[in-house]
Amino acid sequence: MICKGCWQQMHLPVPLRGPASIPFRAFGIRPSRMNPNTCTICELMFTRVMKARQITVDVSVLFADLRGYTTLSQSLPADTVSSLLDVFYDECAEAIWEFDGLLNKTVGDAIMAIFNFPIRHDDHAQRAVRTAREIQRRCSHLGREFDLPHHAEADGSELGVGIGIDTGETSFGEFGRSHRDLTAIGTVVNTASRAQSVAPAGRILVTRAVCDRAPGETASREGRDYELKGFDKPIELYAV
Repeated sequence: MICKGCWQQMHLPVPLRGPASIPFRAFGIRPSRMNPNTCTICELMFTRVMKARQITVDVSVLFADLRGYTTLSQSLPADTVSSLLDVFYDECAEAIWEFDGLLNKTVGDAIMAIFNFPIRHDDHAQRAVRTAREIQRRCSHLGREFDLPHHAEADGSELGVGIGIDTGETSFGEFGRSHRDLTAIGTVVNTASRAQSVAPAGRILVTRAVCDRAPGETASREGRDYELKGFDKPIELYAV
């Protein structure tokens, strides 16, 4: 298997596994932690490969947050809390990689995923929505697996995942100097993050742009205006 990112961007066949990958691993080239179907060239050598520190790309951005985690962490043993977060990260990663997304960040009890770079797909908005549904499906067992219903009933917390998605052009590249960060920035990222912040546990909220580009996944959905932090005007979001 070769790195999908290097092949699409440079037509360079970089083997990720098997005997052919051994010489590459000697130079530190191995599967990326952001997506095991890409390699560390995509992740660590962005500027050299793309000939720029930042580029403008059309992507879909997904944020997912584990609702109820903060409350539960105050009443559960530390090892249970750690295991719960590990499983959440793992389930999100598998769902994201299934649709060729990039697990770009894990921050506390939330994750950020990017679709359409470095692995290109014209239907990236659709892939983001399908990923969100897969995350919800995979994480629906967490309460049962960790025997948490009685905690939720006692303190009013609800364990579940809230997800927000937006799509459009963003700046993608290496940001920062003393601490280099490969990520996307811009209004699309901010909107997806804020949409996630108002999504209840078990819900997926997407923007009008996502509905327009993934009609098969969002048909017959009615929008509602939300007051999102940092935005002067209400943003219309759709539950899918």
